[in-house]
Amino acid sequence: MAEQGAKPVWKWVGAGAVLAAAGAVAWYARERLAEEPRFRLVEEDGDIELRDYPALLVAETIAPGTRQPALSEGFRRLAGFIRGGSQREGKIAMTAPVLAAAVPGGWRTRFVMPAARGRASLPAPPSGIAIASLPERRVAAIRFGGVPDDARLAGREAVLRNWMHRRGLIALGDAEHAFYNSPAIPGPLRRSEVLIPTG
Repeated sequence: MAEQGAKPVWKWVGAGAVLAAAGAVAWYARERLAEEPRFRLVEEDGDIELRDYPALLVAETIAPGTRQPALSEGFRRLAGFIRGGSQREGKIAMTAPVLAAAVPGGWRTRFVMPAARGRASLPAPPSGIAIASLPERRVAAIRFGGVPDDARLAGREAVLRNWMHRRGLIALGDAEHAFYNSPAIPGPLRRSEVLIPTG
């Protein structure tokens, strides 16, 4: 009798797992369609690329604290801004990647604005969010999969800096992290990068 009663439970658990997997696949497909900044590929060496980016318009915010809670707060603020809130100008399309970098006392989070949106077409940002223009720049980038925890980010940054050193490339700023997927995406499917501006 116990086994018979257990069957419907496992049936629902199995159905829930299938639905969760289907939801993750749908979310992953949606994220892959997000607009990404265009760049000119200068050099490619395995997982490392040297790229030339045009000037980019970003919305940015700084949250205090350690990496994960600060980035969660920064993402929440910026997501509220691009969703429109009470602004009459309406929503701004989500792009990829989300950019993050350490700053004194906290972390800066950036959303790149869609290429079709100029500064004048954006709604006025609320307190705590700024619209900034990033100049044209050359960036060394290393891409990797898996969950981008502190250890993996630090390890990839070390590999990238060593690659730059061997080529005589000088870092012109601090490292920035680029996250292309949300935490809802399973680790093996995630794509992340470490970016370092160079000359």
